[in-house]
Amino acid sequence: MNLANQITLARILLIPLFMISFLNQQSMITALFIFAIAAGTDKLDGYVARKYNQITNLGKLLDPLADKLLIAAALIMMVQEDMISSWIAVIIIGREIVITALRMVATEQGIALAADQYGKIKMVLQVAAIIAVLLNHVPFSLLSDVRVDMILLWLAAGVTLLSGLNYIILNYKLLR
Repeated sequence: MNLANQITLARILLIPLFMISFLNQQSMITALFIFAIAAGTDKLDGYVARKYNQITNLGKLLDPLADKLLIAAALIMMVQEDMISSWIAVIIIGREIVITALRMVATEQGIALAADQYGKIKMVLQVAAIIAVLLNHVPFSLLSDVRVDMILLWLAAGVTLLSGLNYIILNYKLLR
């Protein structure tokens, strides 16, 4: 297994550690750091794969799976703790299920559907929103009563929905 795939696998293995830390309310800062490190490995594994020509079919499968698992785990746990509304988690996780299904259909037809720029923006917004929620509106609360964490979360949900619709529209023609 090459270095890029090992980094992706490490991201997957960090998810249970994040969840354990999250459940221990006294370790929320630890959970935040674990989440941030795991999210950061997404950029790192892609960089390593491209720089050292380590792009593999396993990596193409594991990388988006790791992203989806990390985001879904965080959202589900935040819903469970009443930190966010369930509708936001449903939009974000639902989009991932639909796009994954679309990619599976494409793969069966021998078509590779690449991620687009909107999907990358979506991921950055999701990570930023989750980190802001985990910070419980700090340090923004020191400056304003405006809930920046919730604004980021709504923005992430909106961009997630729009990027999913865009992805479906652009790739529907390929699958007809």
